[in-house]
Amino acid sequence: MFGYINPDAPYLFKKDETLYKALYCGLCKSIGAGCGQRARTALTYDMAFTSALIHNIRGEDVKIIRARCALHFIKKRPITAVDDTTVAIGCVNTLLAYYKLCDDKADGDKRGILRHLYKKGFKKAVKKHPRAEEIIRRHTVAQAEVEKGGCNVVDAACEPSANMMKELSEYLLGEYSSAETQKLFYALGKWVYLADALDDYEKDVKKGRFNVLYNAYGGATKCEMIAKCKTEMEFVFNSLFADMRAALSNVKFYFNHDLTDNIILRGIPLKTRALFYGECKCKGAENEQKKS
Repeated sequence: MFGYINPDAPYLFKKDETLYKALYCGLCKSIGAGCGQRARTALTYDMAFTSALIHNIRGEDVKIIRARCALHFIKKRPITAVDDTTVAIGCVNTLLAYYKLCDDKADGDKRGILRHLYKKGFKKAVKKHPRAEEIIRRHTVAQAEVEKGGCNVVDAACEPSANMMKELSEYLLGEYSSAETQKLFYALGKWVYLADALDDYEKDVKKGRFNVLYNAYGGATKCEMIAKCKTEMEFVFNSLFADMRAALSNVKFYFNHDLTDNIILRGIPLKTRALFYGECKCKGAENEQKKS
């Protein structure tokens, strides 16, 4: 994932804020345990959210302890204890980070050189969870082929990433996977891909890299693109929000799910709005932002 999944902080209960931070720190510890210390630098809150979702659906309660870490060594902090599920999610995080940097390298992005930092962690993750690596590699190759062909259909361009998240959820959830959890993770994967396309729009256009929103709608700047296809893009995102809500309402949770509800129902739409209008100075975008 890419760091786009966040809660709507003003509407987050204190207990859930504490849990979210503890999950993040616990996942960091788990990555260190499973993939080595360098791999910990690739952690994002996206995976802390994934940890909350997977643990709850699997009916595995996390144990919160107080401990120190390298960055916060003076005062002990609430941290979730390392368990098999968290180590597995940490390995998935390392595999995703490595393949993302390989993709950056193929696109000519200087960040691609950083993949060498995660090579040892990547190998450890492959050894522990070869099935997860196979899923990510297969869909990464499929995504590259779609982009190489210059796809200009939004749904088709999102398909490999969406299916990757769907299959990873099946792997991580095991017997707890259902049609509804698969739908939820499919929609999340599709949303992350489109959020990344929105976020990188102008950089991709400037450097001549693939961006499905540019191929589908055109426009030299993100504001121009949004002005041309605002209704269509709102329909795409609103459809994804509806799919997430519908799937979420039918997923069986074993514990309180205020945290993941906040992120899915409030945080993701809020982030989408920010990506749409956050940096747009054009009059139409600003006026629309005030209306909504």
